[in-house]
Amino acid sequence: VQLQASGGGLVHTGGSPRLSCTASRSIPKVADMGWYRQAPGKQRELVARIYWTGGTNYADSVKNRFTISRDYEKSIVYLQMNSLTPADTAVYYCNIAWGLNDYWGQGTLVTVSS
Repeated sequence: VQLQASGGGLVHTGGSPRLSCTASRSIPKVADMGWYRQAPGKQRELVARIYWTGGTNYADSVKNRFTISRDYEKSIVYLQMNSLTPADTAVYYCNIAWGLNDYWGQGTLVTVSS
């Protein structure tokens, strides 16, 4: 499975871009999906994850600003980002996993200007 992330780019502080991650083939409904990010000089960290049960988990730094959602029919996972600040500047990676399967996208850069 190949994952293609899109929606990144240069955004002003306070902006609200939406990231999309599309899988190259259908994804089983038992898959968990998530977004991670890696800022310059820092380790990759979890941003948000949506589990096959529908439950979600968010990093404290993005709670109440970001929303993760999925469309199984289209094999897409979204990340709606609101109220961005320069601290959100990072490469954002999508991840889809089920069983022993674990797939990562190539990353999309989000740069938030002050």
